[in-house]
Amino acid sequence: MPFGLAAPYTLVLIVFLLLPVALIVTISFWHYSNFVMTPAFVLDNYRLVFSPVYLKTYLNTFRFAVLVWFFALAIGFPVAYFLSFEIRTTRIRMTLFLLCTVPFLTSNIIRSISWIPFLGRNGLLNGGLLFLGLIEEPLDIFLFSSVSVVISMVHLYTLFMVVPIFNNMMRIDHSLLEAARDNGASDWGVIRHVILPLTSPGIMIGTIFVLALVLGDFATVRLMSGGQAASAGLAIRNMISSTQYPPAAANAVVLLAVTLLVVGGLLRFVDVQKEL
Repeated sequence: MPFGLAAPYTLVLIVFLLLPVALIVTISFWHYSNFVMTPAFVLDNYRLVFSPVYLKTYLNTFRFAVLVWFFALAIGFPVAYFLSFEIRTTRIRMTLFLLCTVPFLTSNIIRSISWIPFLGRNGLLNGGLLFLGLIEEPLDIFLFSSVSVVISMVHLYTLFMVVPIFNNMMRIDHSLLEAARDNGASDWGVIRHVILPLTSPGIMIGTIFVLALVLGDFATVRLMSGGQAASAGLAIRNMISSTQYPPAAANAVVLLAVTLLVVGGLLRFVDVQKEL
């Protein structure tokens, strides 16, 4: 009976996950030349992936991932702390938490586009800096650059850091905080020695979400960089659009392997099933 119950799920998993991945791996070894791919077993596509040009693309992708993770954690932890410990009323706490999720009612593209009027040369940010006298002329660095890509991604993915941290903080017994304060701990000491260790599983889960999303993102890089930045996902997308399927498959296999290694390494520090 258990095998019968698991059979539909297993069938869906094989058809929609394992078979597509197997096809991608197979095609990654095919020969490609002049827009024609031929079934074969060659390593030319993987040599292309590890060429200096594409290695720089992967390094740029990792740079985006680290920066977005850092800023998402720097914003997400204080937000979760404020909601968990500074707001005393459950109704207000949940109302504020739901307000954080309102932007997710729109698509990622729309939320990214919304930054253009703010970051543009004649946008609100440059206008504010000019008004304060901090700059003498509008700066171009804020839009269609790596800066705008990071800002947009932080906006898109910070909530994936807030939710698991908030979930962990809501489980903390407040008597532990009072006991720490009674023993002379400062507010920073309470955060460092009590709250931070107890929320580390949530931080790890948020890290997994953010890194996995950033490593696979190509639409944000394409839209917000204006062609001034590259990523592994965008490179794969460009290859597919020009029908270079074997090189695109090889890049997809490498990116998938890297993502699985990162996520697998982080999962060693947290029991996701227990925390969720």
